[in-house]
Amino acid sequence: MLEKASDALKDATSLFILNLTSCSTNTDIEAAVIKATSHNNSHIDYRSAQRIFAWIRVSGHYVRPVLSALSTRMERTHSWTVAMKGLMLMHGIMSCKVSAVQKIGHLPFDLSNFKERNPNMYHHEAFIRAYYQYLDTKSSFMLQHSQERKDGSLRKGIKPKKKQSSMMQELLWIENLQGLLDMLLEIKPQSEKMMNVLVLGAMDCIVIEIFDIYTRICNGIASILVRIYSIGRPKASMALSILQKAAIQADNLSQYIHFCNDFGVTKASESPKIVHINENDIRALEQVINKDSSRHKHEKLIPKEHDTSMILTKDNNIMKTDSLRLGVT
Repeated sequence: MLEKASDALKDATSLFILNLTSCSTNTDIEAAVIKATSHNNSHIDYRSAQRIFAWIRVSGHYVRPVLSALSTRMERTHSWTVAMKGLMLMHGIMSCKVSAVQKIGHLPFDLSNFKERNPNMYHHEAFIRAYYQYLDTKSSFMLQHSQERKDGSLRKGIKPKKKQSSMMQELLWIENLQGLLDMLLEIKPQSEKMMNVLVLGAMDCIVIEIFDIYTRICNGIASILVRIYSIGRPKASMALSILQKAAIQADNLSQYIHFCNDFGVTKASESPKIVHINENDIRALEQVINKDSSRHKHEKLIPKEHDTSMILTKDNNIMKTDSLRLGVT
């Protein structure tokens, strides 16, 4: 009880000092950040968080003062509650579809070595570090993707033109998403003692993010498969690696959702059906790669003047493209 009273006093003092000394026009923002990241581990102030998100959606100019206030809050704290709420707030900010958010890059604060003032909270510390690492990596990835899109569509002195991504860019994009999914699946409570309102709220955010990323991966794979026979062997090999990893991740995701259901995560019980990669798709792609390799070796043995005889007719394609598909089990 004394600890809770002390934490509440800290938040009240922070707000009092802010109102007393601040001459900044960002006072409302700083106050909202303090309220959204309070020390109360049995309550989440969604109203203050939503105010912050609304400001950012109105104008990207709010991003800088919000991040400044949040960074100050995060750098000073040794409370897992404040750190967790700060990460959830940062997660929400990154979900705002504003160009200024896409350009944040590495987060302006560092919780990679977060230490709680209570030495018995090591499970909470591990959760916060993993959550921070994911958000920092994703934010950097968002910046990289934003720059790649800009470089691909803008040329000096030329009117901007929409340009489709190359196959290699799409494959690299899917690989990056799979890397993010691996990091997300590492974020979970390691002890039943962690079950409280705040941790469950954070896990809801994680589960929503997991299915957003996984849906993007599945859509990307589906897009690649319909064109897989028009690309060379190196890209086909890369696509095969992606399919194999996707099959493993689907199993890992199933186990993760099962764990979340047992732990009491609300969004886990509302999760959609998990899409699995059909094993026939993987075998068919392996055959394409092997046949392409064999044909390439055979073509080298034929004189150049007979090269035209090796062109396959439409009716003699190696394999029809509808043999690759995403199956649901």
